[in-house]
Amino acid sequence: MAVAATTCSFSSLASAYTSRYSSISSHRRHLSTFSCRSAPKAISRSNKGASSSPNKPPKQFGGGSGEDEKRRTQSSPFKSFGAQSQRKDKKGVSFDLKEQQQVETGNLQDGAFLNAVVKVYCTHTAPDYSLPWQKQRQYTSTGSAFIIGDGKLLTNAHCVEHATQVKVKRRGDDTKYVAKVLARGIECDIALLSVESEEFWKGTEPLNFGRLPRLQDAVTVVGYPLGGDTISVTKGVVSRIEVTSYAHGSSDLLGIQIDAAINPGNSGGPAFNDQGECIGVAFQVFRSEDVENIGYVIPTTVVSHFLDDYERNGKYTGFPCLGVLLQKLENPALRSCLKVQSNEGVLVRRVEPTSDANNVLKEGDVIVSFDGVHVGCEGTVPFRSTERIAFRYLISQKFTGDVVEVGIIRAGAFMKVQVVLDPRVHLVPYHIEGGQPSYLIISGLVFTPLSEPLIEEECEDTIGLKLLTKARYSLARFKGEQIVILSQVLANEVNIGYENMSNQQVLKFNGTWIKNIHHLAHLIDSCKDKYLVFEFEDNYLAVLEREAAAASSPCILKDYGIPSERSSDLLKPYMDSLGDNRSINQDFGDIPVSNLEIGSDGLLWA
Repeated sequence: MAVAATTCSFSSLASAYTSRYSSISSHRRHLSTFSCRSAPKAISRSNKGASSSPNKPPKQFGGGSGEDEKRRTQSSPFKSFGAQSQRKDKKGVSFDLKEQQQVETGNLQDGAFLNAVVKVYCTHTAPDYSLPWQKQRQYTSTGSAFIIGDGKLLTNAHCVEHATQVKVKRRGDDTKYVAKVLARGIECDIALLSVESEEFWKGTEPLNFGRLPRLQDAVTVVGYPLGGDTISVTKGVVSRIEVTSYAHGSSDLLGIQIDAAINPGNSGGPAFNDQGECIGVAFQVFRSEDVENIGYVIPTTVVSHFLDDYERNGKYTGFPCLGVLLQKLENPALRSCLKVQSNEGVLVRRVEPTSDANNVLKEGDVIVSFDGVHVGCEGTVPFRSTERIAFRYLISQKFTGDVVEVGIIRAGAFMKVQVVLDPRVHLVPYHIEGGQPSYLIISGLVFTPLSEPLIEEECEDTIGLKLLTKARYSLARFKGEQIVILSQVLANEVNIGYENMSNQQVLKFNGTWIKNIHHLAHLIDSCKDKYLVFEFEDNYLAVLEREAAAASSPCILKDYGIPSERSSDLLKPYMDSLGDNRSINQDFGDIPVSNLEIGSDGLLWA
């Protein structure tokens, strides 16, 4: 669907699964973050990162921007953009409501706390994943943010993704102030900003964070959406509170569903209760012909986790995971076979090799408790007084490096084990650390790691079903593992016959299995053989004469205007993450897996 960029563009959060393999719920396929853009051209989303319905990836609204959203379709992980684009207590934060008066809808515009909401102007320069040695054309977007005290502001991560310049403007002011991005939480879609100018902070008062609301509580969303330049206020109620798919972060965290209007540019703006307390951050909506008025707010529990993480570590370290694939135990015969006496527990179907759980948990174990909280047979735990919520909610409350006690039943015997929680290691990343993808050019052959942004740019049709299957269904065997592909061949007489090769996984170099692109660069640099032999899927070979390849590289780089034959990260010494004595089996990185984002209601990732 084409959306005029001059109006606004919604970043499609693709669930990137082909229809053959996807059983992704329609819910994920239509989540979107809002982004208003100034780009003077219509933006048309391709089938990149398609979900079960390849033509309709999920979207996020609120702070992204023109082309940024355009490239933002992702697999089950959704992408987000929440700014109006033209192509952004802590604890101790306090704000005294005078006489503790309640703010009614009629006089909400007079509430002083509205002055804490600012407009964000961001200029983005995203990487070009197909041509990884360069950047794409810059574009701009607008979003919302709000003051939280201690000289900091909060907004959505997708509002300032790939930001080269961020500016903020207060309500009733005509001056824009340069802001700095202190931290970006990809999974939770939150970013922390600061402004050095003392002039900006004069007369400002931070917002108070409120508690998690109840169903049917009134909620007011404030921000700077499409349709005007001044602040906008919309009113609704809390419709649902549960673990929700975060489009930008490709994650599942606690979310608040509301029926108040959230439009492009609202992203990063606060949601208030009737006491004028901030109960969350607007960040995405659900778009479908079958539903109306479904918006989502990041609750203060997730915001507090992000701020606490930043305070503890001086940076954002992420939300941890347990690293196991689980199956519900609703069937009595299944529970009886596993010697589970009560109506509880979830079955461990697979354990991630890179997780600490791989050292203590086994396939066939039944998890019945997590830090003393009993886990139901549907994978839920008690939540507040009369509610239940997905088991992974408990995990999301922990921090990276925390040790938890997991109660399991193994072969009919109950026992407790200790597990260290760490962020999940993705074989095919949804976001590139550092922003710029790695690449290596050898005699015109362009190698780069497979990533979701690359799949989005190239379109699934050009990637191939076999490679897509690996991207969606494989687990990393070790930290640092990558799927390295031959992205394209820059035609030259030295690589005649290979010029039509593209998007094929390279498995071996001179008989050695490739662990990641840095390993490939190391193998080539240390090669003394006459020939460079690259082995691809289906036993396809590409052979170059080593001396001729080295001699041709400068000419090829000059002809195609490429500054360097490799990215800067590949100039560093190679460190073997596996150790010298560990070998890689032929089928490494090809383990079929399934999770909530991929499929069946009976399966979920913790």
